[in-house]
Amino acid sequence: MNIQEIKKLLEMFDSSNSVKLKITNENFEITLEKDSNKLTKNQIQVPVTNITQEIPKEIEITQATPKEPQKIASSNNTETITSPMVGTFYRAPSPDSAPYVNVGDKVKKGQTIAIIEAMKIMNEIEAEFDCKIIEIIASDAQSVEFNAPLFLVEKI
Repeated sequence: MNIQEIKKLLEMFDSSNSVKLKITNENFEITLEKDSNKLTKNQIQVPVTNITQEIPKEIEITQATPKEPQKIASSNNTETITSPMVGTFYRAPSPDSAPYVNVGDKVKKGQTIAIIEAMKIMNEIEAEFDCKIIEIIASDAQSVEFNAPLFLVEKI
């Protein structure tokens, strides 16, 4: 990799949801990690006299994890509520509003617990059964994939 390719890689990594990237081959190794969407660790190990433009043999990407998930004690009767679509997860109907649910809240079947914005449409996520919120896995305004875990709940 040359310097321009490394700069492009840094820009792409900084704008992605990934928190760790590692690329290695026999002459080159780069490891990138970031915290709260900021690059916090940047290790580049390149022999100064031998920079190659080979395609890396190994690429490891770790997806973003929630910043600080909220947890309370739970039993073995837990279920995960997952995202039914790709979009942006929101805990509240607007930035100034209170969240639909918090950890410890008891929720009735059909109650709105979050919104996922997809293609400029706000899709309400409803509880599929009566439950208690044990953990909020996704962060507010976080991009989520289809079937990504959003909430850990306990059926009641």
